[in-house]
Amino acid sequence: MSRLSRSLLLALTTTALTVTAPALAKHHESAEPAPVSELVAAVDIPYEEFTLDNGLKVLVHTDRKAPVVAVSIWYGVGSANEPEGKTGYAHLFEHIMFNGSENAPGDFFEPLRQIGATDLNGTTWLDRTNYFQTVPTSALDVALFLESDRMGYLLGAVTQEKLDNQIGVVSNEKRQGDNQPYGLVGYRQTELLFPADHPYGHDTIGSLEDLEAASLDDMKSWFTDHYGPNNSILVLAGDIDVATARSKVNKWFGAIPSGKPIPQLDPAIPTLDAPIYEVMKDKVATTRIYRNWVVPGLNDPDYTPLDVGLTVLGGLASSRLDNIMVRDEKNAVSVSAYVIPFVHSSFVNIQADVKPGEDADIVAKRLDEIIADFIANGPTEDEVQRVATRNAAARIAGLEQVGGFSGKAVALAQGKLYSDDPEFYKKELGRLAATTPAAVKAAMQKWLSRPVLGITVVPGEREEYQEVGAGKGARTGVLTAPAFYMQDGQAGTVTAPDRSQLPPVGEIPNVDFPDIETATLSNGIKVYFAHRDAVPMTRVTLSFNAGTSADSSDKLGLQNFVTGILEEGTTSLTSVEIAEQQERLGANISIGGGRDRTDVGLSAVNPNLDASLDLMADIVKNPAFKTDDIERIRVQLLTAIDREESDPLSIASNTLPPLLFGADHPYGRGLSGNGTKETVSAITRNDLAAFHQQWMHPAKATIFAAGKIDKEQLVDKLELRFGKWKGSGKAAPAKNFDAAIPEGEGRVIVIHRPNSPQSMILAGQVLPYKGSDDLLTLSAANEVLGGNFLSRINMDLRETKGWSYGTRNTVLRGEDRVLYTMRAPVQTNQTGPAVAAIDAQVRDFMGENGVTAAELERTVNGNVRQLPGQFERTTSILGQMQGDVMFGRPSDYAETVADRYKALTEDDLNNAMAEAVDPDKFTWVIVGDVDKIKAQLDALDMPIEYRGYEVNDTAVNSESSSNDSAEGDE
Repeated sequence: MSRLSRSLLLALTTTALTVTAPALAKHHESAEPAPVSELVAAVDIPYEEFTLDNGLKVLVHTDRKAPVVAVSIWYGVGSANEPEGKTGYAHLFEHIMFNGSENAPGDFFEPLRQIGATDLNGTTWLDRTNYFQTVPTSALDVALFLESDRMGYLLGAVTQEKLDNQIGVVSNEKRQGDNQPYGLVGYRQTELLFPADHPYGHDTIGSLEDLEAASLDDMKSWFTDHYGPNNSILVLAGDIDVATARSKVNKWFGAIPSGKPIPQLDPAIPTLDAPIYEVMKDKVATTRIYRNWVVPGLNDPDYTPLDVGLTVLGGLASSRLDNIMVRDEKNAVSVSAYVIPFVHSSFVNIQADVKPGEDADIVAKRLDEIIADFIANGPTEDEVQRVATRNAAARIAGLEQVGGFSGKAVALAQGKLYSDDPEFYKKELGRLAATTPAAVKAAMQKWLSRPVLGITVVPGEREEYQEVGAGKGARTGVLTAPAFYMQDGQAGTVTAPDRSQLPPVGEIPNVDFPDIETATLSNGIKVYFAHRDAVPMTRVTLSFNAGTSADSSDKLGLQNFVTGILEEGTTSLTSVEIAEQQERLGANISIGGGRDRTDVGLSAVNPNLDASLDLMADIVKNPAFKTDDIERIRVQLLTAIDREESDPLSIASNTLPPLLFGADHPYGRGLSGNGTKETVSAITRNDLAAFHQQWMHPAKATIFAAGKIDKEQLVDKLELRFGKWKGSGKAAPAKNFDAAIPEGEGRVIVIHRPNSPQSMILAGQVLPYKGSDDLLTLSAANEVLGGNFLSRINMDLRETKGWSYGTRNTVLRGEDRVLYTMRAPVQTNQTGPAVAAIDAQVRDFMGENGVTAAELERTVNGNVRQLPGQFERTTSILGQMQGDVMFGRPSDYAETVADRYKALTEDDLNNAMAEAVDPDKFTWVIVGDVDKIKAQLDALDMPIEYRGYEVNDTAVNSESSSNDSAEGDE
């Protein structure tokens, strides 16, 4: 299951709220933030609403910026509606409803891919189940056909075979989450915070025993009782008007009969009788301390002040916990505090990761002291206002997208379902604007003075993992994230439409990629700009030709060290002042990098653009590199490296590149770029300053920008901040990619991770291409083999065999050589067979069973038809611009790919894969419990090397295999 941190409902209002900034350094005095009222005055999601005779509620929002429509359907049923003995039904039906209906047999991703759907998925949580996709306007009928067919015509397609298969998929969804560090905490939080008979007293994925015990009739009754149109909300947002929507929705949904009324839930908010403190052991890098409460739901007046309080405590970059525990006292490496809203109650989570070497009990006591002091005294007015500005800016950014996880359709649907008000997002910020420090203090004293749940997770071996087969296991899922798929009524009065075949797809226009304008600053920095009108914001990325490939072999992790410390202080501002200024401006400055580039990004609301650019320029040009900050960031990086050593995917992705590229190649280091403990420990202030001076130099910089602003205006602003920037000293020379890459060889490296509920498989080889080569045909071929949900490998391991929650093959392009990887987390008892199955799929694809006509059609149609929806967001535009420049493509490249896809043949795809990939040259890295998987792997006809596992003889099938330990050759 994808474990998202949280998805909070950010809201807007036109209520005036002026933000007053304290005095800053001299050259920042002009950075007076605009009042919140100015930020939100033009923000709105206008909609019209109608209800069909069968009770289906429909909301329509018109947005003509792109020829796409977001289709988002929300059912008022979640795990909270499940009675004892039927846990997991809502989540299972989320899976089943993707597996075909009576008139649309087969996986729903097949027709959705054919029409070029984007932003598609389904999720289940405590209070709801939702399905969403954004489709080309001319393919809207197909999406409505599919959604209506699984609402009204599902049960004839539900078979025992489908149930058994999806229970297997759910089992691996559980394993994948459980296999993460701290992955078992959520279960215990649910068990201790809620009574067993409370609607929130079990986790969303539910009990696999309950699912195994259910009969087909039980499952069908559950569906007919909960998934009728009268318990559903449909939102259409985008290139559509209400008249068209009414006609189409009535056609496809009108004949579906109403379902039974859903009993209303009204549970009490549970309170612990006394504080509970527990200690758990896990394979983690550092001790984590949790403090949890259950508080009122999102419609309660106390929710908003609690949200503000928790954000001030641990949700802002300048939060109380960050300032005290991370920056000042340095007893924690990371902290957070937040409240996740649900309908009937909300979940408060405060946590601190203890700095290695500190006494966890003393740190826990200090955490409790800070929480108690904050409850007693509350926040300041400035802190409350910074929360308001941040939330307003976040909502403005979200309005750029019509669908997906956080677009306009989601805001309307959540408000209607949870609060019976599609404009609840406005009311929520109205509450926020009216919130005072006194109100925050009162709410916290009322709700957080109750008995607390305290869980401490300490490094150590977990208890023996309770393995689950298909249908056998413990409850799964967590309070902090929904479960993802990709994870007798009265008859209607409308004549049922023809469902004998999918509706035709009309003509879909080619993508109209924005015109890219260019300019050059006085110092030679090239500027690429795209005008965007969707929201009153501007995004700017200052990109340096550096990245982790600029790290020398004895200073691995240097780029990440530099990017981690730039926001920690300039010659005129402290890290706290930088964080506070961003919050007052509603700006977000992000600093990071990949293998080839180091980027400083800015997202700013236009009224505060000047002040935001001032802050960005100061961070880029004037880092302080103070000793105190250096040592704090060093500890955080070392802790991150420790974390990676306990995370299966991190272990694999940091082990594979050196094996493939060799240690001397700039790509021959772990994909995280964090380096090793030895290199990070040895990095000095001079090293940091030298990297900044030589690699983050104007001669290596390019600016990419997009937003609602004229090019000339923006270039003038950029010239003022960066045009006279000369840097100090000379720029670094070009990166050297001349190191010889070892010849690929077929072998398996197995890394022992005791008590792993899954094995992580990662295989790869270096391809004979560079990133600037034309890889479109190879990427298309990879989609068929392993590159998306419908690929052969994923459908085999997930949908047919039920061994994995999902697999993915990736063509990883960069400035230099291209890396091809295959990733598959699989259940432990099928590790060897899964390797054999993946290998067989590759060989079969490159042998007698190449691309079929149907696979080619799906790949071409999907890639061509998704183009109009692919560049809805400014971040996608900027990403395309950066890729075009790095790989030497024309600025209108996106507009040329449709014709190229249409010209592809089956032989083109087969030849592209055959010329690129050699099945005999994959290096496989497997992370898992060797005690449980060794016999399976020994049965493979492959050279195998075990690491971190002591045995008498690990030379299996090859004299070159060795008994290396984890300390061995890396």
